Amino acid sequence: MAQGFGPKVTSFAADSEPPVRGYLHYASVPADASQPPTTDRLPASDLRQAMVLSHGAGSNCQAPLLVAVATAFAAAGFTVLRCDLPYRQKRPHGPPLGSAAEDQRGLRNAVVAVRELAPDRPFGRVYLGGHSYGGRQGAMLAADDASLVDGLLLLSYPLHPPKKPEQLRTAHFPRLRTPAMFVHGSRDPFGSIEEMESALKLIPAATILLPVEGAGHDLSFKPLRPSRPLGPSEPSGPLEEGRRHIAVDDLPEKVVAAFCQWSASLS
Repeated sequence: MAQGFGPKVTSFAADSEPPVRGYLHYASVPADASQPPTTDRLPASDLRQAMVLSHGAGSNCQAPLLVAVATAFAAAGFTVLRCDLPYRQKRPHGPPLGSAAEDQRGLRNAVVAVRELAPDRPFGRVYLGGHSYGGRQGAMLAADDASLVDGLLLLSYPLHPPKKPEQLRTAHFPRLRTPAMFVHGSRDPFGSIEEMESALKLIPAATILLPVEGAGHDLSFKPLRPSRPLGPSEPSGPLEEGRRHIAVDDLPEKVVAAFCQWSASLS
C-alpha cells in the first residue's frame, strides 16, 4: 500500500575541498511502504529535479527565507541542498572577506555532491540558487561554466552597493549563458526594478524578473503561518514581457510555482 511521507530534512556533508556542509531536503512524494526512504537511499521519483541553495553575506543556510524556499521546492518534488558557503563554515559570523573564488569552488562541489546522490538514477535537471551574495557567486560560477547547471534562481541579486549605482556587479552578465530567474524586491537598496531590468539586457541567456511589491533586500519574508504549497503547474500571477508580479504573502510557494512554470517553458 502506497503512503505519503512529510518533508524530510537531514544534515549533509561531503569531504571535498572546500567541503560541503548543509541540509538535504528530500522531495515530498509518495513512497512505497515496503521500501521506505532512508538517508542513503532515495526513491526514484525524487531524482527528477534538484536545487542547490546558498545564503547571503551576513547569513547562513539556516536563514528563514532559505529554509522556507527549500521546503517549498521539496513540496513541489525537488531534492534540495541548502548549504553554508566555505567562508561561513570557517567563521560563524561576519561577511565574506576576499573568499569569492573559494566560495564558488564550494558551490561547484555542492552541485557535484547533489549529482552524486544517486549516480545510477541521475537527476533530469539540477539548478543553482541563492540569496544576495550566494546568488551572485552562483551566477559568476555559471558564467564561467555554462554546463554546470540547467538554470539559476537569484533571490535579491546585489546589483550594486546601496547608494552606489555606479558600482555595478554585472561584469559577468554578458558571459552568462545559463537561464536565470531573478526575484527582486521593489524597495531593495541594492538595485531598483528599473535598474535590474536594464542589467538583465546584458545577459544572452533567457531571463525572467519577478518583482516583489513593497519588499526590501530580505524580500520582507516573515514565516508567520503555514500555507498550502502551490504545485508546479499552478499560476502565481500574470506573466508580462519577462516580468511576473508577486506579493510578499506566501512568497516561497509563489516563487517555486513561478520557477517551475518558467523552467518548464525552457525545454
